[in-house]
Amino acid sequence: MPASPSRRDLLTAAAAAALAVAAGPPEARAQQPGPTQAGPMAFGPGNAFSWSGLVQRARERAAKPYQPPSRPAPEILDRIDYEQHGKIRFKPDNALFADGPSVYPITFFPLGRLFRNSVRMFALDGDRAREIFYAPALFDMPPDSPARDLPASAGFAGFQIKESKTRPDWRTQDWVAFLGASYFRAIGALGQYGLSARGVAIDVAAPKPEEFPDFVEFYFQGAANASTPVVVHALLDGPSLAGAFRFSMRRTENVVMDVECQLFTRQAIFRLGIAPLTSMFWYAEYGKPGPVDWRPEIHDSDGLELWTGAGERIWRPLVNPPRIITSAFMDTNPRGFGLMQRDRNNENYLDGVNYERRPSLWVEPIGAWGDGSIQLVEIPTDDEIHDNIVAMWVPRLKIEGGQEHEFRYRLHWVADEPYPAEAMARVVATRMGRGGEPGKPRPPGVTKFVVEFAGRPLSELHDLRPEPVVTTSRGTISLLFAEPVPWTDRWRAQFDVAAEGADPVDIRLFLKAGDRAVSETWLYQHHPRPVG
Repeated sequence: MPASPSRRDLLTAAAAAALAVAAGPPEARAQQPGPTQAGPMAFGPGNAFSWSGLVQRARERAAKPYQPPSRPAPEILDRIDYEQHGKIRFKPDNALFADGPSVYPITFFPLGRLFRNSVRMFALDGDRAREIFYAPALFDMPPDSPARDLPASAGFAGFQIKESKTRPDWRTQDWVAFLGASYFRAIGALGQYGLSARGVAIDVAAPKPEEFPDFVEFYFQGAANASTPVVVHALLDGPSLAGAFRFSMRRTENVVMDVECQLFTRQAIFRLGIAPLTSMFWYAEYGKPGPVDWRPEIHDSDGLELWTGAGERIWRPLVNPPRIITSAFMDTNPRGFGLMQRDRNNENYLDGVNYERRPSLWVEPIGAWGDGSIQLVEIPTDDEIHDNIVAMWVPRLKIEGGQEHEFRYRLHWVADEPYPAEAMARVVATRMGRGGEPGKPRPPGVTKFVVEFAGRPLSELHDLRPEPVVTTSRGTISLLFAEPVPWTDRWRAQFDVAAEGADPVDIRLFLKAGDRAVSETWLYQHHPRPVG
């Protein structure tokens, strides 16, 4: 399942502290000339590279049986548990590009029990690539660390990009991290890590086990200055497909990544997820399952936002369902989607891990993606340590072996949506309670919903009153009205939903004034609780 331990383990530990290479497989290294030194870091010989060559290598891999990545010294890796892994730090002065020419140094993660695959790393210089070799001297580690027993050929588990060397804190601050399978993360405008992205997602919540392809090689092209991107090329491989990726990453107030991927399938895939996002949602103001925790809300993201190909803006609050639920939003050439953290009020979290600063992540397709669906997978959880939310684009095309697919998109790691709909009010709160009216017996099996909207269109209504428009997949709606929220410029829609049985109820709501919509569309999947 997508609840990868790498997401939270990576950032807890970190906070505490076009291309082809002719180099061949790891066992061929001994046949090449010896490494060259640049301080403590050793490099292999230079080899020609090109993006087209990397794409061709991915194509050729997919035409052959899958070979799992190298996992050296498993008995030693078993001893490098979460605690031991967190004590190992790459020495920032040993970083790739620490002495130039790139303004952003790159450091590396060691292997461990949770990160067992050895990933090959290469530095680019013009049209040449040189492999970067692992050495224990590159790291600070305790004298009794089991990592000291790793072989010299162990390799690295992942990497992180440090802040610009023009900043005095660059040695301790980073803005991008790749670690574990094809997972990667970036900070947003508020300087905090949170949810993750992946290269691809294969068979999430499918009738067959989920597959986690790995980035097996990375190639680093530095940035000459802070206004130019860091470019990282990657080779991805897994049982069902291989692929070539190019990430062009810019550090502005936010982090923006242009992603190009070319995928080559070995076999049929039930559900291929493109631009997959992975996050955590336990509960919010509308879904706390009783007194399970003292904090008001706990989540890295609180909603899925959609901008459809037809131009509709949709907000779908996340839920912690009683069972695994997959929701599909059919579309053609979507304009964007993202897992967002809209609630930025620290009073709603009261937590030192900074949930109010977690980034939102918006996917902007580049070019026509055709027919398909944005799929949201919600998995039950009873703790904040599990990633239980996945959002991704799933092409309508049936995925068979021997196919080639190309996708381009832009990832915006931001505090708020990058393309706000100023002509539409947006949802700012979802609340739930017992249905019925004050002072009267509360009817069993009825839930009251209160949805608050804010935005310029509501302040420009003058004598008009917004009218709530609600539809539901089943059950009945009653006590529907809209009213201004006292002492604010917000409006709220209220209504009751009565539905028998435990099957989900899909609810759709928006505000209109006259004959025009003045708000985005609120979608919610309600899971009625048993009566009694």
